[in-house]
Amino acid sequence: MAVEVEIYTWSTCPFCIRAKALLKQKGVDFEEYCIDGDEAARAEMAKRANGRRSLPQIFIDRQHVGGCDDLYALNASGKLDPMLQA
Repeated sequence: MAVEVEIYTWSTCPFCIRAKALLKQKGVDFEEYCIDGDEAARAEMAKRANGRRSLPQIFIDRQHVGGCDDLYALNASGKLDPMLQA
């Protein structure tokens, strides 16, 4: 069973683009929710992300892992790959 990765993005956000690039580099399939200008979707994301409204917000198997910097920090510490294993 594959790990479920979800990412909330804004289409022109450089941090969103970087986060997606890292996931693609790792060969991870992910569900992207592009919420450009959709305040209802952003409110739903914030509810899931413990109030965080910045983009991107990333979830691995429904666990909130944070934004782009958080994702890269997990990767640098060697903790990301185990989270992405099925």
